Amino acid sequence: FLRHARSRNYVSESEVYKLESVLLDFGDYHPLKPITVTESKTKKMSRKGSTSSTSSSSSSSMIDPLSSVLDGTDPLSLFAAAADTVSTTTTMDSTRKKRDKDDSSAVGSDFEPWSSKRSEILARYTTTEKLSINSNIKSFVGKATAPGSAVSEKVRTRLEELDDLEEGSQKELLNLTQQDYMNRIEELNQSLKDAWSSDQKVKALKIVIQCSKLLSDTTVIQFYPSKFVLITDILDTFGKLVYERILSMCMDNRASLPDNFSPESVNDTAKETCLNWFFKIASIRELIPRFYVEAAILKCNKFLSKMGISECLPRLTSMIRGIGDPLVAVYARAYLCRVGMEVAPQLKESLNKNFFDFLLTFKQIHGDTVQNQLVAQCVEIPLYLTLYSPAIDWILQCIAYRAPEVLLTEMMERCKKLGNNALLLNSVMSAFRAEFIAARSMDFIGMIKECDESGFPKHLLFRSLGLNLALADPPENDRLQILNEAWKVITKLKNPQDYINCAEVWVEYTCRHFTKREVNTVLADVIKHMTPDRAFEEAYPQLQSIIQKVIIYIHDFSLLFSVEKFLPFLDMFQKECVRVEVCKCIMEAFIKHQQESTKDPVILNALLHICKTMHDSVNALTLEDEKRMLAALINGFIKMVSFGRDFEQQLSFYVEARSMFCNLEPVLVQLIHSVNQLAMETRRVMKGNHSRKTAAFVRACVAFCFITIPSLSSIFARLNLYLHSGQVALANQCLSQADAFFKAAVSLVPEVPKMINIDGKMRPSDSFLLEFLCNFFSTLLVVPDHPEQGVLFLVRGLLNVIQDYTWEDNSDDKIRIYTNVLHLLSAMTQETYIYHVDKVDSNDALYGGDSKFLAEINKLCETVIAQILDHLKTLGKDENLKRQSQLALYFFNTIVAHGDLRNNKLNQLSVNLWNLAQKHGFADTKTMVKTLEYIKSRSKQPETSHFTDLALRLPLQSRT
Repeated sequence: FLRHARSRNYVSESEVYKLESVLLDFGDYHPLKPITVTESKTKKMSRKGSTSSTSSSSSSSMIDPLSSVLDGTDPLSLFAAAADTVSTTTTMDSTRKKRDKDDSSAVGSDFEPWSSKRSEILARYTTTEKLSINSNIKSFVGKATAPGSAVSEKVRTRLEELDDLEEGSQKELLNLTQQDYMNRIEELNQSLKDAWSSDQKVKALKIVIQCSKLLSDTTVIQFYPSKFVLITDILDTFGKLVYERILSMCMDNRASLPDNFSPESVNDTAKETCLNWFFKIASIRELIPRFYVEAAILKCNKFLSKMGISECLPRLTSMIRGIGDPLVAVYARAYLCRVGMEVAPQLKESLNKNFFDFLLTFKQIHGDTVQNQLVAQCVEIPLYLTLYSPAIDWILQCIAYRAPEVLLTEMMERCKKLGNNALLLNSVMSAFRAEFIAARSMDFIGMIKECDESGFPKHLLFRSLGLNLALADPPENDRLQILNEAWKVITKLKNPQDYINCAEVWVEYTCRHFTKREVNTVLADVIKHMTPDRAFEEAYPQLQSIIQKVIIYIHDFSLLFSVEKFLPFLDMFQKECVRVEVCKCIMEAFIKHQQESTKDPVILNALLHICKTMHDSVNALTLEDEKRMLAALINGFIKMVSFGRDFEQQLSFYVEARSMFCNLEPVLVQLIHSVNQLAMETRRVMKGNHSRKTAAFVRACVAFCFITIPSLSSIFARLNLYLHSGQVALANQCLSQADAFFKAAVSLVPEVPKMINIDGKMRPSDSFLLEFLCNFFSTLLVVPDHPEQGVLFLVRGLLNVIQDYTWEDNSDDKIRIYTNVLHLLSAMTQETYIYHVDKVDSNDALYGGDSKFLAEINKLCETVIAQILDHLKTLGKDENLKRQSQLALYFFNTIVAHGDLRNNKLNQLSVNLWNLAQKHGFADTKTMVKTLEYIKSRSKQPETSHFTDLALRLPLQSRT
């Protein structure tokens, strides 16, 4: 084969086969230029397909094939235009209605819904005491009546149930745990739905009334906010069921009512049913259940009167005045605000009146009745006051939503006039807009100072103020004074948990508006308070939050690590999992914000310490995903380190990093790539002409890679790095070191397993090995022979390894590799190789086309071809005819590309392979046709005119 290898002139071939260049006038055309759509007027084509003249405003002479079959207009545009005329009137009407409607009548997405507060309240207000529930309610669960009774019986039963409702036993089921109580309430909610679906409306009402009565019970007072949440869920369900029931009665076999329907469009049956529900509720004797159940179906007033809701809200607000317990009353007001915001958010006057009523009764909170109740339940006043927060916060949030500045100012002034107003002040700061609070920060600080310390704790007030200042900036002249006033109070706190809850909030304010000196002072104070008695162990979430806030505002890491107390602050994270999370957070910030490479020793030492912490957390139980994440962060740091032209210092850093991160394989791989890059950068600086010093340095880089690669567990990572590092050594004229890399790669091939793990799945390794070997062959072309090792010692060694490797029985990869070896050997016989390594003499220069060298190549070639032909025969014997056909065509293409077909034997071999590929009908006809067309096109070129005779000898056979 090689005795008759085609002589190649790579320069002339490159000229012949390179793509034709086309000159473009970029003034008129550019591929990224926006496309301009122009109207095209086209005469309609006749059905017979006759051509039509086209006039277009486009400058292009090309006719759009899609527009040529149209009458000049896009059908979608026609459709849209037709729809336009129909929808214009409707659009104008709806626009006019929206314009006439008050902007404040709808609640926008910027309003935080009650559902977002529900889970927080249930988690915060818990109890270990035993709870009680009315035994009448318990009897509802699972109770059912027989269907199909007569109408008179049904009426009598309802009357009896209503009598039971008013005069029933008030026994209580005692000694329920909190979870049991919540389960009972959930069962009642389900019983309500079941009773409703089985048309037991009176039973459903009875359940709701009895549940509402529970809201008058404050025997376990610290659980009351959570009880309110659970019971109002049932009320919401009931209100929704009643509304949907009446709405369904309005249909009358026609479309449902629109959202903004008027009472006139509601039929008499639906109105009568609606009135019946309100009359039933009005007959409830007790105030609290009557209020809650009517509030739950407040939306149903829409069926009766346009002004129904606006008339009911003031009446319900006045009803709350009859509730004596201030805690029960404030939650009733919160429920009314909640329902009011859902059904009529524009009626802000009623909401304001609701709050002003609360202010008038605010002094009851500190009255004797409440104090006696707290003494009986052993509840402290600060804890009791926090029970009001969810309700007052919600009321104020509803009032403050899109409220004018004047109203907010009036609210604040009214709160000022009240004594012991810390609770109100806290709710005002929680509910009002952050910009409003920040602009009056000094006023609020003055009000906080005047508050009574024995009631609502001042540190909670400062925390609420700090939360607002994290969202909006106070006046610039007040910023330092605000921080000083707040920190005077915070630093005096003795309880570590209270302290850290406040400090966490104010750290963000400090980082946002001040320099590293103030940040350092705050961090030092946190360390001082949290170190005694290892208090930090109970505050990891808050400490972690502080770190996150610091790195959000300080992106300059040289500045960050110059903050004296930053690293001592990190030392408080002594629980390993938390410590690692903090380190990951810092590294993510560094990779995200560090724009330029660094050699700052302060940054390097600190980040090496942080990366070492992450690395040392890896153990046998660490998940692969976690390892990948840690390795990616460490690699990101390594890539950002650069000592400029001080290459020796750079290598020393990589050596240190290798010793520190030896357990993370991706980091070792990155270090090897980085050192190879360093060697190539040295070559670039020296322009390939190494001095004694740089040659020694490059050899040191090569040695680093050579001793690091064996520590990797992934065999393909080792193979590819041996090849890559060998290429780098060759480029730097380190020939003996390059040979060592290539020998190591050759000796590693037999260790490649049959199956390898790829993303958690076991896959055959043959395709990966084939890819690697093809890359290896490309490199071996330019590797010069060692004077003491014989001709082509690396190629021979690799062929021996391939021969001895155990391949899969159904795989032809071995023969495909042999075919690629023929490509390599053919390239080696050329007088001048297709590519070279600068300043490295390849075998074409060393041997100069010596006959002995070519004879050695020819022997190798004969051996390889014999192996290929033997395999083709074996496939024929084993009836693997499809594989035989594919390999025969593959070998045929190799001969056509690299062989001199003027030789009769080679020409005959190619014809035989062509016929073998088609012999049993497994050849792809399209492929065979295209191959033959290629040969015919090649025959038109002067140097391959002999392909004409070959084409005549290559018949095309049908599959049959």
